[in-house]
Amino acid sequence: MTREKWLNTALWLSIITIAYNIIEGLVSVYFGSADDTLVLLGFGVDSFVEVISGIGILHMVLRMQHSVIKDFDKFERLALRITGVSFILLAIGLVAGSILNIVNKSKPETTLAGIIIAAISILTMYFLMNFKLNTGKALNSKAIIADANCTRTCLYLSFILLISSLLYEFFQISYIDVAGSLGIAWYAFSEGRESLEKAKKNQLSCGCGENCH
Repeated sequence: MTREKWLNTALWLSIITIAYNIIEGLVSVYFGSADDTLVLLGFGVDSFVEVISGIGILHMVLRMQHSVIKDFDKFERLALRITGVSFILLAIGLVAGSILNIVNKSKPETTLAGIIIAAISILTMYFLMNFKLNTGKALNSKAIIADANCTRTCLYLSFILLISSLLYEFFQISYIDVAGSLGIAWYAFSEGRESLEKAKKNQLSCGCGENCH
């Protein structure tokens, strides 16, 4: 394909990522609140933060259609800062929520919704990750490869949600939901720190703890 077609592919991948995360966030927060499952609620809020990051990537792809870019512009740096702070706040909230759940001995009514959402998310993120990685390599774009690596992190989060939801559904142990929540909190904190570092350095490097290949 020509560079123009690859850029159009990158544009559509960004749009799909944003749209999917909005839907996933709404559904996850709804069922997370209704079923009192903290891990699903945290997963949903994480999806909303990913929307902010996705908007920054979409803006960057639109710039790439007109010129070769080597650093972030003002809007993209702002998106990275908001994303970073939001992820760190999410991590703090999940840790606090986990402590409260332990003290109050709270536990989910069911984690069936988490199992279904996680399964759909794993399939979606797997295909998005591979499409983004191929597109990034074709365009020789560190920014798009970095976005693919961040999608890989979303894939890991989906596995955490799936495993914790399955284990709880079988064993009904409240600490399983707490453990899943803390797993998401750890990833959220890592993503938040990475976003703030990228905004500070103003470099189009691969993020989310992954290397460019």
